[in-house]
Amino acid sequence: MKVDSKLLDDLTRIAGSAIGAAGGMRNELEVAFKRRLEEAISNMDVVTRSEFDAVKEIALKARSEQELLTERLSQIEANLSNNTSTKD
Repeated sequence: MKVDSKLLDDLTRIAGSAIGAAGGMRNELEVAFKRRLEEAISNMDVVTRSEFDAVKEIALKARSEQELLTERLSQIEANLSNNTSTKD
């Protein structure tokens, strides 16, 4: 059985158009989804990565300073304890 090449060409063209349309719809859906997601995130009370990193750095510095002060306080308390016990 001989198949009409014009019919095959038409079917190929239709299939190609359908695939192209599906790809276009996919891109449109991705753009719309991304836009909605960005809107939802912007309405939330979240911080940017740079703000988070800045606060994290401040917290690490504060923690380090707190550990140094704790060590100094321990040394001062030890010195006071030694001075009090030597005076008795």
